[in-house]
Amino acid sequence: MTSSDAATTTQVGGSPLPPPVSAEPHGLGTSLRPADAQAKAQGTFPYAADLWAEGLLWAAVLRAPHPHARIVSVDTSEAAAMPGVRAVITHEDVPGDANHGRTAADRPAFARDVVRHYGEPVAAVAADHPDTARLAVAAIAVEYEVLEPVTDPEKSFESDPVHPDGNLVRHIPLRYGDPDVTGDVVVEGLYRVGRQDPAPIGAEAGLAVPRPDGGVEIYTACTDPHTDRDLAAACFGLTPDQVKIVVTGVPGAMADREDLSIQLPLGLLAMRTGCPVKLAANREESFLGHAHRHPTLLRYRHHADAEGRLLKVEAQILMDAGAYADGSSEALAAAVAFAAGPYVVPHAVVDGWAVRTNNPPAGHVRGEGALQVCAAYEGQMDKLAHQLGIEPAELRARNVMGTGDLLPTGQTVTCPAPVAELLAAVREAPLPALPSELPEDEWLLPGGPEGAGEPSAVRRGVGYALGMVNVLGAEGADEVSTATVKVDGPVATVLCAAVDTGQGFTTLARQIVQETLGVDEVYVAPVDTDQPPAGPAARGRHTWVSGGAVERAAKMVRTQLLQPLAAKFGMSAELLSIADGKITSYDGVLSTTVAEALDGKELWATAQCRPHPTEPLDDTGQGDAFVGMAFAAVRAVVDVDVELGTVRVVELALAQDVGRVLNPEQVRARIEAGLVQGMGAALFEHLRVAKGVVRHPDLTGYPLPTSLDAPALRIVKLVEERDVVAPFGAKSVSSVPVVVAPAAVAAAVRAATGRPVNRLPIRPQAAVVTG
Repeated sequence: MTSSDAATTTQVGGSPLPPPVSAEPHGLGTSLRPADAQAKAQGTFPYAADLWAEGLLWAAVLRAPHPHARIVSVDTSEAAAMPGVRAVITHEDVPGDANHGRTAADRPAFARDVVRHYGEPVAAVAADHPDTARLAVAAIAVEYEVLEPVTDPEKSFESDPVHPDGNLVRHIPLRYGDPDVTGDVVVEGLYRVGRQDPAPIGAEAGLAVPRPDGGVEIYTACTDPHTDRDLAAACFGLTPDQVKIVVTGVPGAMADREDLSIQLPLGLLAMRTGCPVKLAANREESFLGHAHRHPTLLRYRHHADAEGRLLKVEAQILMDAGAYADGSSEALAAAVAFAAGPYVVPHAVVDGWAVRTNNPPAGHVRGEGALQVCAAYEGQMDKLAHQLGIEPAELRARNVMGTGDLLPTGQTVTCPAPVAELLAAVREAPLPALPSELPEDEWLLPGGPEGAGEPSAVRRGVGYALGMVNVLGAEGADEVSTATVKVDGPVATVLCAAVDTGQGFTTLARQIVQETLGVDEVYVAPVDTDQPPAGPAARGRHTWVSGGAVERAAKMVRTQLLQPLAAKFGMSAELLSIADGKITSYDGVLSTTVAEALDGKELWATAQCRPHPTEPLDDTGQGDAFVGMAFAAVRAVVDVDVELGTVRVVELALAQDVGRVLNPEQVRARIEAGLVQGMGAALFEHLRVAKGVVRHPDLTGYPLPTSLDAPALRIVKLVEERDVVAPFGAKSVSSVPVVVAPAAVAAAVRAATGRPVNRLPIRPQAAVVTG
C-alpha cells in the first residue's frame, strides 16, 4: 500500500478499505495489521483536531478559578462587544435539561449559582479566530463569593453539602461469613492511592455543525456516542434524532473520554450562531475538563492462621468522587467486590464509600476500583508474609482462588481462574542479571549517571502481585451491542457503533468476517449514532459483545450464502466449509469460490449480542454482579538508591489469563502498554491538588513514563483457557496489567528497602533507608 493510497482511503473514525494482500495474515489468531496503521505512522490519519468546515468559528470555555464559590454575577457584555465574537453563552442559554450525568443527572452544563470544583465551565464563546475566542473568555467578568472548599473526603461526611444531592454518592456494606472470626496472626495497614490522569496523547477536540432541521451534528473522539447523543439532546432541548454524533479518530482513551466537556458547549454555540464551531483544548484545558482516577484511602486488617491461610479480611475503602457522581458507583462496586483480591477468603467485612468533595471529578479510568484495592491487599499480603516468616510468593500461592471459588460477594467464579498457574509462571521465570559495576553502565542506576548516588547505596528488590478485574459492566448493566455485516462481491462491510479507541476492534471485526465468510477485503464503517448503539468502549466490552454481534451477523450471512448451494447438492449447509475464499464440501464433490456463490447478490444480516444478566449488590454487598473476570500475575524487579529514594524498574514480568489470543501482536501491545501505565501509577503519575486547586495541569507538572523509564517487559505466559460463555472464549487484556503492575512495583520497593510503602505513587522519602 503506497502513501498516496493511504491518503485517499482513510476514513474518519473507521478503517480504510484495505487492498487485497494475499500474503497478509488472515482470520482469528493471526496478527492482521490494523488498516489505519500506515496512515497513523505517516501522520495522515485524521483526528478531531484536524477537522475543518466552511465558515468555521472557534470556541473557548471560561473555567472557574476557585474550587468552591458562589457566583454573584456574570457580565458578558464586554466579551460580546469584541470584534469577531459571534456568541457568548452561560447556563441561561441552555434550553433543555439543566443537569446531565451518566449515572446521576447532577452536573450542570455551565455552573449556575455555585462553582463546585476548580476548572468547572462557567461560560463559552464562539469567535472567528481562536485567539479572539480566548481573549473574549478572559473579558467575561464573573464576581465570586469564595467559599471554604471540602477537600478531605474523610471530612465530607460531616461537612456542609457540596451538592443538593448530598455528599454521599454510595455506601456498600459487604458482610460475608462470620464477622467475629479472629486469626492467629493479624496485620493492619493504611494505604493511599493518588489521582492518576488518563493523559491521552491527543487532547479533546470537536466540531459541531448546525442542521437545517434545527438539530446539530457533532464530530468528536468520544467512546460512547449514543449516550453522549442522548444526554446532549436533553440539554439542547432536542429529541435524540435531531442530534448526531460522528466519532472521529480517537487519539488515545483508557476507559475515559466519557465527559461532555466538548459536546455541550460546541452544540449550544453551533445552534446559537448557525455556523460550524470548533473547539480544540490545550493540555491545561484537557486536564481540567476530564475525569481522573479516584483518589482512595484504604484501611485494612487481615487475619490468617499460623500456616498463612487467610481467614478474614476487614477493609474500609473511601473514594473521593470529586464534585459529581460520574462513574463513582461502578468504581466503588469493583473496589468492594475485589477488596480481598484473587484469594480464597471465607469471611469478610468491607465498607466502601464514595463521597463528593470540591476536588476535581473522578470517573472511569482503566481498572477503576480494582487498582486501588490491589495496591492495598497486596501490601497486606507482604506484611502477613513478613509477620509469619514466609516467602511472599509462597504465601500468595497458599491462598489463590480458582474456578468454582467464591468472591466475598457470594458470586461463584465460573470463568477460568488460573491464578495458581499465573503465579507459578512468574515465580519460575529467570531473574534479570545484576547491574555491572563498570562506569559505562552507570546509566542503569536509579536517577541515571547525573542523578545517581553511590552504587553501593543501590539495592535490588523483587516483588510479586496478583490482581483481577471485571469484564464488561456490572450490577445489572444491559451490555448489548448490534452489528450488521454486508457482502457485495469481493468486499464485506461491517457496521457497528463500537468505537476503536486503540484496543483494535476494527481489526478484530475484519478478522471475524474473514474467518467466517472467507472474504479478504473487509471494510469497517465509521461510527455514528445513525447506527444502532454498541455501548461504551471500556472493560473489554467490544471484544465480547461487539465482536460477538459481528460474529453472529457474519454467521447469518454465511448461512444465506451456503444454504442454496447445500440444497442444490442435497446436503446440509453444516457439511460445507469456507477457507481462503473457497467453499468446499466435506467429500470434495463441491468446490467453488465465494465470489461465484454470491453471483452478484448482496447478502446482509443484523445481529445482537447480549451476555447473561447480572444483578446489583444487595444491602450486604451480596450478588452476582459481574459477567466475567480476568486475572494476572506480575513480578517486578527494581533497583533503589536507598540514600536518595530514587527507583528504577528493571523488569516487569507478567503472566495473564487471556482466554484466547485473537491477535498476538495486538495482545502484546495492549499488555505492554498496560504495564507501563501501571508503572506510571506506581512511580510518577499524580495530579497534584492543593485545597481543591489543580497545580501545574500540564505535562511538566504531571510527569509520564517515557521510553527511557520503560523497563524490560516480559510476557512470561498467556494462559489460553477459553471462557465458554464469551464469544471466541476471549477475555479483556488491557486493564488487568494496569491494575497489578503498581502493586508489584510497590512490593519490590518494600523488598529492597524494608520500608512499608503504603502510598501510590511512591514518594522518594518512602524509599529512603536511614541508619
